[in-house]
Formats: sequence, structure tokens, C-alpha cells
Amino acid sequence: MKRNEPAAAGIDEKMQLARVIGTVVATVKNETLEGRKFLIVQTLNADLQPTGKPQVALDAVGAGAGELVFWCRGKEASFPFKRDSTPTDCTIVGIVDSDSHVYQKSRESRVESRE
Repeated sequence: MKRNEPAAAGIDEKMQLARVIGTVVATVKNETLEGRKFLIVQTLNADLQPTGKPQVALDAVGAGAGELVFWCRGKEASFPFKRDSTPTDCTIVGIVDSDSHVYQKSRESRVESRE
């Protein structure tokens, strides 16, 4: 897909921020998922406020409850794994060290109002 082309309907191809809010236990799963961890993530907006419904994501980076993470969807979600047939459509691909590293619209508004 070229940069100026719109994404397919309903699919957002960029990485998004989320907070890990829980874990999932699966007693039966696809054999390619054995030993891999599922987490519940809540997508966040630019002000780190929850948006949308929580989702289940496959963890590729060792994230834990409460951490701020990057996640992606679509076929790119399987890229962190050895190109095997890992059946995932939502994968955690990074951990953000601190909330202060994230641009926040509300923080910019407070700075502008002080000037």
C-alpha cells in the first residue's frame, strides 16, 4: 500500500498505545501458541485515556499488568514471530518506559496556557 492510500475499511495499520489491564488463560490453544502469553489491553488516546473496548493481544515482548505498550493489528501482528503460522491479529510489540515519554494533547494545552 502506498503512503497516501487509505487503509482498508475499519483497519488501522499503525501501532497504537495501550495499557495492559489483565491476563488471559487458555487451556486449549493452537500448538503454535504454546508457551506464549495472552494479555488484555485497553487502547489509549493521545491523553492516555481509554478508548474503545479492551482486546486480547499476544505478547511478543514480555509485558506485564499495568504497563504502557505498543500494539499492532493485521498481518503485521504475526511479524515478531518466526514467520510460522502464528494465528494472531493483535500483538504487543513494544513497552513504553514511562508515561512521560508520550505526547499528550492536554499537557500541550497546559503549557500554552502558562505562556
